[in-house]
Amino acid sequence: MSAPYLSLTWTDHVTGRRGFLVVDRLVRGVASGGLRMRPGCTLDEVAGLARGMTMKEALHYDPEGRYVPLGGAKGGIDCDPRDPEAYGLLVRYLRATRPYIEAFWTTGEDLGLSQDLVDRAAAEAGLVSTIQAVYPLLDDERAARRRLADAFAVEVDGIGLDELVGGCGVAESVLTALDRTGTPYAGTRVAVQGLGTMGGATARFLARAGLTIVAVADIKGTVSNPVGLDVEALLAARDTHGTVDRSALRPEDRETSSDAWLAVDADVLVPAAVSYAIDPANQGRITARLIVEAANMPVLPEAEDLLTARGVTVLPDVVVNSGTNAWWWWTLFGDISPDARGSFDHTRRSMRALVDLMLSRAERDGTTPRAAAHALAADRLPVIEARYGRHRPI
Repeated sequence: MSAPYLSLTWTDHVTGRRGFLVVDRLVRGVASGGLRMRPGCTLDEVAGLARGMTMKEALHYDPEGRYVPLGGAKGGIDCDPRDPEAYGLLVRYLRATRPYIEAFWTTGEDLGLSQDLVDRAAAEAGLVSTIQAVYPLLDDERAARRRLADAFAVEVDGIGLDELVGGCGVAESVLTALDRTGTPYAGTRVAVQGLGTMGGATARFLARAGLTIVAVADIKGTVSNPVGLDVEALLAARDTHGTVDRSALRPEDRETSSDAWLAVDADVLVPAAVSYAIDPANQGRITARLIVEAANMPVLPEAEDLLTARGVTVLPDVVVNSGTNAWWWWTLFGDISPDARGSFDHTRRSMRALVDLMLSRAERDGTTPRAAAHALAADRLPVIEARYGRHRPI
């Protein structure tokens, strides 16, 4: 990988906390990638996420589509989003990075931040929109912005469509992998780490497909039930950070430690919370045969090597959780209508095709799914650059 286009560290003059921005690559003068807030966030972490965004954009390239693939970028702030100083820090970070957002960085919610919160802070920081850099690439900016606003206004069973499409993509990744091995959905047990935006939606779609959610983990610990949890009740009992009110649990549901989800008797693990959750020390506790990365970078490379050696398949984040980012652009550019049915249908078709392509490439090359995904992205990046170039057309 070449050096990133831009890498910077910002220090807040009020709290002394640090924020980061890495723009890995530009396509048509624009890069896409969310903004996360978590304690311990580092520049290296943000750089890795920005590289991942470059690959996610490339992997969803459709030469027949209206959606113009963008470059990859990422922002990060080293702070607990629950900290009383977090919102003011977010506003000051966005104010400091405003020139980059206005010029070439399109961003949105990521770990620790909701889109509503990012939008509110962005307005306070003087931004028109966190995705305004892409507006010059649109055929009809007003119609495009209306489509996206309409899509964000849609709710399904009380949950925003924007919160559901990513989980729909993760769930479809799981189902595609099961279909390829002839594994029935009924009786397949799933453990999910994180019941926030991505994890909660994934649990809902998998449960409705007939799989059994046997464990979910949040900041308070792991809730498990070998015969299945009531996913809808747990989702209804979440706070804004994805923490479940324990009064909603049934008598037969068990509460254990926060890392117990790793060793739950399950067929599928879905890490959907923090990065670096699975490391060389704890990977040996995992009995599941399929790990599906709903979070960004949840499995350390050394741990993945050990898991692969003992026959565990890891579906990588650059494919699995790419649906949310793609949905924004499918909607904005007009590839899909701003409604739930169109969004879910297009997400399912696209994710199923991409996961199937990745797994077929892995089988053909005798490599891991991650290596196959990287190879597919490497094939597409020169094609995208040749067609669009890195710089915005004059």
